[in-house]
Amino acid sequence: MIPWEHLDTAQIPGGGELRLMRRGAELSIMSGSIELMNSRLSGSEQALAELTCAPLAGAARPRVLIGGLGMGFTLRAALAALPAAAEVVVAELVPAVVEWARGPMAQIFAGCLEDPRVAIRVADVADLIAEAQGAYDAILLDVDNGPGGLNRAANDGLYGLPGLAAAAAALGPGGVLAVWSATPDDAFAQRLRRSGYLVEEKRVRATGSKRGARHVIWLARKPAGEISPVARPSSSAAPHRRRRNGSPRPSRP
Repeated sequence: MIPWEHLDTAQIPGGGELRLMRRGAELSIMSGSIELMNSRLSGSEQALAELTCAPLAGAARPRVLIGGLGMGFTLRAALAALPAAAEVVVAELVPAVVEWARGPMAQIFAGCLEDPRVAIRVADVADLIAEAQGAYDAILLDVDNGPGGLNRAANDGLYGLPGLAAAAAALGPGGVLAVWSATPDDAFAQRLRRSGYLVEEKRVRATGSKRGARHVIWLARKPAGEISPVARPSSSAAPHRRRRNGSPRPSRP
């Protein structure tokens, strides 16, 4: 068997580190002994974007926030589903992950970071959510290993009641908060409902085939109320678009 090769190590803001590993054509991002992402297991990350963004294909100018760049599978699937006038903001906590996306992982990303619809923010996705008011049609969280698999304690704030309320405020009427998880979490689903979302839970294969482990995606829709259009910030108030990207599962791109 081909041995794993250690390509690089990156520090996670607030503590911990990521390791980028390679075995032949296979790439893996590790946090300690936990594998956060593997280039052979992309089915559920793609499904996260497809389930969320396909309904936005007919929207005039949808705006989407992705928490966590990872290996870019969610971003690529979102771009494939969204119209030409869409804007996709990606929050990545770990700067080195963006460098890996342009270096050792460039073949996986297939140039999607250069798509004019993409704005990369090296930042905590929670901060971008907190500063937005009705700005997004969808927020996709692929942060850590989901609500029950935290590798970074600060990410717990995303999945508690205050974090879910902040996400609702950042969504326009009828907007969707989509959350990826490696495992089911009934307590989290209950928190979504307590927060006022209309919740749908999907079980999807990690590989995208009919075999292998199942991951969980929650699609939590903010009630539309009386107003359907998403409030857009004025051009002067729009966030500065910077070319960079989000983190794998510790900002879990």
